[in-house]
Amino acid sequence: MAKWLNKKTLTVVLVIAFIILVSIYIIPIAIPLILALLTAFFLEPFVGFLQKQFKWQRKPAVITSFIIFLLLVSALLYWTVTYLTARLIHFSQNLPEYINGLSSIWEEIQEFFLRSSEGMPVEVVNSFETELARFLEGIRDWILTIVNYDTITNLLTGIPSFLVSFIVFLIALFLFMLDLEDLKRMLFNRLKESTAEKVRFMAARLNHVIFGFLKAQFLVSVIIFLVSLVALLFIAPEVAIVMSLLIWLIDFIPILGSIIVLTPWFVYEFIAGDIAQGTQLAVLALVLLIIRRTVEPKVMGSHIGLSPLATLIAMFIGLQLIGFLGFFVGPLFVILFTSAREAGMIKIDFKI
Repeated sequence: MAKWLNKKTLTVVLVIAFIILVSIYIIPIAIPLILALLTAFFLEPFVGFLQKQFKWQRKPAVITSFIIFLLLVSALLYWTVTYLTARLIHFSQNLPEYINGLSSIWEEIQEFFLRSSEGMPVEVVNSFETELARFLEGIRDWILTIVNYDTITNLLTGIPSFLVSFIVFLIALFLFMLDLEDLKRMLFNRLKESTAEKVRFMAARLNHVIFGFLKAQFLVSVIIFLVSLVALLFIAPEVAIVMSLLIWLIDFIPILGSIIVLTPWFVYEFIAGDIAQGTQLAVLALVLLIIRRTVEPKVMGSHIGLSPLATLIAMFIGLQLIGFLGFFVGPLFVILFTSAREAGMIKIDFKI
């Protein structure tokens, strides 16, 4: 009995060590392949729909699904790049005007400070000047951390790596879509019938979770879109629809989301001298961040079968361990563990 227990303990320890090593060394460099496999699973229902609806073989259905996916991604990238390029050109053309506006604002601040400090003790005036200088230095340092030589260099040098990873992702996605049925068949051929039933149960549970996750993300993004649209109709009505759609698309990115769009925008307005609009956009960014951080765990928990607290903990731990991908993997890992326990593959029954 003791020998069997020691063997079982050693097996568990080795499996845990293997999972840790894979998480640290393999997953970070295999992210394009993992995303390709997950995307293939996401597109599988559409492939099955085409096969059933048009009586196609798998290969034509896969090719059609892949082309439609590629067209959608290409259109989104083209629209995003052209829009951002246009905004960047507009900003560079008006940069001298923005600099003059900042100089005028700084002169007005100095004049206001001189008028307000008349009759005050020298110590108080010096203290105000010191704090104002620190504040301006902090703003300068923050801008330099975002826009500097190293940041731009890293961004430019990262473009070839991103393109290679993106090409690998597309090739792997197409191959996974073609061979997904064969991969499933090969996996189940290596399993006992009882084990295969448990794996099917887990796969069905995980499939439900994945689509529940996407549905939850979509519902949260719809709330973000509506709030953005209503707010921007008052703040910047001329670009309200376009920017709301951009925020809605970018908001699918975990943790950052709409902040990626709104932060450069309100900084841009501050630099341009429109303090009122910049402040309104900053408040909107904060409101959207609060909405996502409070609503997302609740909605995701109700759609993937986890409590909001468990969902939040799983997302946070996954993010800290393996970065961006961990935001998705964390809840899925918890669901996978729960499904394995419900299927009887993992038995935990103890009391302390």
